[in-house]
Amino acid sequence: MAGATSKLRGDIALLPDANPLLGSALWEVAATVRYLASFAMTAVAAVVAVGVDSRVAIPNISLVFVVPVIVAAISLGLGPSLCSAILGALAYNFFLTEPRYTLIVDDPANVWAIGLLFVVGLIVSAVAFTSRRRATDAALLRRQATVLQGYSRDVVAADNTKAIVSITAQALAALFQVPVVVILVVEGKDASVERVGDIEPQEAEIEAVRSSLATGLFSPAGVYPALASRFDFWPVATAEGQGAAIGLAFDPDERPSAPATLVDIVGRFLALALDRQHFRDGANVRP
Repeated sequence: MAGATSKLRGDIALLPDANPLLGSALWEVAATVRYLASFAMTAVAAVVAVGVDSRVAIPNISLVFVVPVIVAAISLGLGPSLCSAILGALAYNFFLTEPRYTLIVDDPANVWAIGLLFVVGLIVSAVAFTSRRRATDAALLRRQATVLQGYSRDVVAADNTKAIVSITAQALAALFQVPVVVILVVEGKDASVERVGDIEPQEAEIEAVRSSLATGLFSPAGVYPALASRFDFWPVATAEGQGAAIGLAFDPDERPSAPATLVDIVGRFLALALDRQHFRDGANVRP
């Protein structure tokens, strides 16, 4: 069990003691840093463009401002990339078109040049961001497939119920990067509660689990009858006399579009492993 759990822990980042308020603050700081980075890159591009223009007359010097747009779209995201596109157009107007050091444009040709630079920046930003998103999605799918492959191997090798539940909780945390709870219920009583993350299930969550198992339906957080529950619960159908529920505590602003697909896969493996262990334990107690 220890070996299997340690393998899954390698795929989990900052879950056990994560503070939601601290996480939100860190996200805001990270967003600010990204925008400051896009501003800095545009400023460097402006310095380079002004320096080159002061020595050599280059007709397409405005293309220098496309570089930070591309870099920002690939490494920083769509928002900072659009910021670079806007700042690049303004910097080109301010430093490189007559009259200089103002936002006034005398020559209509320069109006077109500034507008074209902005449009090119928007297009390049969208294309680069889309490519980055596709690469990120592909990497996520590969990671999820690796986690599921490791989980299927480890849960089959588990030799007791506690190990099965623990490995399942670790796998779900690795897949979704959110607090997780897996609750095993035997004859209406909580037999095992395994959690990953800093949210301890309360009585409201336990009642939501019982309701979900009784109806066999998904129980979303904050929705009747689980108004006080912080977890989304999925029931897992197992052998007669026992049941299990998978709980995931999603941030409402970062909830994945279709978590049920992965949860269903994990739930099926969990049900098979629990059923096998149930029959194995039953066989061991027979005379």
